[in-house]
Amino acid sequence: MTPSITDSAVKAAIAAVVSESASADEKIQMLIEIAQGFQKKPKTAQDLRNAVSLYYQAYQMCGEEFPLLKARAQVGMSGTLQAIPDVSTQLLIQAKVGYEEALPTLQRLASPSEVAEAQMNFGLVLQSLVPYNLARITDSIQAYHEALRVFIWQDYPQEYAILYNNIAIAYLSMPLASEREYLRQGLAVQSFETALKHINLIEHPREYAMLQNNLGNALQYLVSSHPVENNLRAIVAYDEALKVRNSKDTPLEYANTISNKANALFNLPDDPENPENGNLKNLLQARAYYQQALEIFTKHQQMEQAEIVAKALQDVQLEIGHRA
Repeated sequence: MTPSITDSAVKAAIAAVVSESASADEKIQMLIEIAQGFQKKPKTAQDLRNAVSLYYQAYQMCGEEFPLLKARAQVGMSGTLQAIPDVSTQLLIQAKVGYEEALPTLQRLASPSEVAEAQMNFGLVLQSLVPYNLARITDSIQAYHEALRVFIWQDYPQEYAILYNNIAIAYLSMPLASEREYLRQGLAVQSFETALKHINLIEHPREYAMLQNNLGNALQYLVSSHPVENNLRAIVAYDEALKVRNSKDTPLEYANTISNKANALFNLPDDPENPENGNLKNLLQARAYYQQALEIFTKHQQMEQAEIVAKALQDVQLEIGHRA
């Protein structure tokens, strides 16, 4: 990839670095740091493209003389390419190649945590390419497990939670024959539960809520001869997530969880011991959740989610009408 450097801010940054009376490796480091500034707090997609341009300039300046800086520039460029909104498969492939080229050098010269971060992001780009048949999900899972050798829960709880969350989602996306469907779903549930042994509500609330919400989803759609029991477990998981997520501080996450909980309530009898009595109470609660979620998604212009919830709301209205 040869990014065109057109933005005036990027040109100015490069000119300033070039004019500095600094050594070559110091100038490369300056470019990488400026690129990281664009990457970490982008205001627009152009900021991300600016970061790519700066990383590429640093990469070119490295030649063969500064292998570690060259690898860092490649990893920075790959991570930025992943973050570009509506990223194309072409950019994802470029990101994948960047990680593949940089990782051997990082493994020789960088710290374990730097290598693990690159492996985690490499796993993510592989996972993003799987739907296009441009990567294997097993390779993505392997990259995540490599990162987990370093990102243990005691020292890196956030990364640990994200990795297990990604592993679980990867299992759920694995193409297995229908008779083995239960296996991948079971592995996903197991991954969420493994992470939740160490990620707790008090110390890591955001990660805790993410894992509980996604555990609820996995349980709700788990192929099993005990669907009611699984839905009850899913409700418990969603309620745990809702101890963190609320309409004021995390409206979109909250809307996501209450719509997921509504899906579970839709199929849950009011009295699991006497399912023949129906589920009008749960349907009414589901309707209230759908209405609230629809309002939030619409307010925040999340139209795809709003359409899904609107359809679910129509379905629950019909069911309530049949019960009335």
